Amino acid sequence: MSEAANGSPSPAPEAPAAELAQLALEDETPKVSFADQFKAFSKFGDTKSDGKLITLSQSDKWMKQAKVIDKKITTTDTGIHFKKFKAMKISLADYNKFLDDLAKTKKVELAEIKQKLAGCGAPGVASVSAGKAAAAVDRLTDTSKYTGSHKERFDATGKGKGIAGRRNLVDDSGYVSGYQHKDTYDGAH
Repeated sequence: MSEAANGSPSPAPEAPAAELAQLALEDETPKVSFADQFKAFSKFGDTKSDGKLITLSQSDKWMKQAKVIDKKITTTDTGIHFKKFKAMKISLADYNKFLDDLAKTKKVELAEIKQKLAGCGAPGVASVSAGKAAAAVDRLTDTSKYTGSHKERFDATGKGKGIAGRRNLVDDSGYVSGYQHKDTYDGAH
């Protein structure tokens, strides 16, 4: 008891701290609350926001990222229910009322919507698939499909010839175009 009196820590409180640290290591994904997500998405794209009010566009971005907006709930539905508050930005309390009204109208569980919104991760830009763009570029750069003067712009391997492929370069050697014995005339004549 003299150790506790002079201010040095006793070994007993260290055991629960070690157990808590072990539990924290076992649970790899930190639990993010709905309110934390609300604050993060209300700041997303708005540098002046303090995280207390959210706009319709921020809400729609959040719902799209969380896959709440689908065939059953659309951005039109969210717009209609959001505009009932007659404000450009609404608070967390009003946002809960907005979600409750939206869930009742669209016959979706409010808890399910909130779970999706809380677990969608940090706000960010969705990854763009490169498949469609790559297919279009491949089709446009396939030189075997080119006809007429356009196919003259590429060599046999498909590599572009540059300016030589776009212009008719004039042969200014002095010979006519059909002459086949160029550079064979000797100076003896």
